[in-house]
Amino acid sequence: QVQLVESGGGLVQAGGSLRLSCAASGIIFSPNTMGWYRQAPGKQRELVATRSSGGSTTYADSVKGRFTISRDNAKNTVYLQMNSLKPEDTAVYYCNLERRGRNYWGQGTQVTVSS
Repeated sequence: QVQLVESGGGLVQAGGSLRLSCAASGIIFSPNTMGWYRQAPGKQRELVATRSSGGSTTYADSVKGRFTISRDNAKNTVYLQMNSLKPEDTAVYYCNLERRGRNYWGQGTQVTVSS
C-alpha cells in the first residue's frame, strides 16, 4: 500500500508564494507519475501539475509560468513551488501518485490566497 503525506499549505496574500511537499511511502514501483490536483468549493477536482519519474511534466494553463513541479525520486517526494498566487488558486491541494492506471491520493492540504 502507498501512503502520501502533504505539507506546506496555509494562508498567503495575493502575489505571495508557498511550497507544497508530498512524501510517498510504502511499496512504490517505477515508472510512475506524481502530481498535484486541487479542488475549490463547489468545483470539480482539477489537475495542477504532474511530473513523471522520467522527468516529463504537465501543467494546467492557469498555473503555467507561476507554478513549478519538481521531484526527488530517491526520496519519493514531489514538490510544488507556487509563486504569484492569486485568490482563484484557493483550494484544497491533493497529492497524487499514478502507476499503471492505479491512483493513490493524499489527504489534502488547504491553500488560501487572500486578496
